[in-house]
Amino acid sequence: MSRYAVVVERADDGGYGAYAPDLPGCVALGETEDETLVLMREAIELHLEAMREAGERVPAPSTVSVALIEAA
Repeated sequence: MSRYAVVVERADDGGYGAYAPDLPGCVALGETEDETLVLMREAIELHLEAMREAGERVPAPSTVSVALIEAA
């Protein structure tokens, strides 16, 4: 089982969007951060399944870390 990094961003409308840098085109939108992460997990699983069915190479995760940095 691979672990793909996911970036979650707050949208102007108050919802959230997420994407996986290693899986272009794999995105999810939700009302809350938690909902968005659940939907993103499902999106990644479906994305990888579709890639395998199409005979495409599934990329290994290359993003190794995500950090939150506070700035003044």
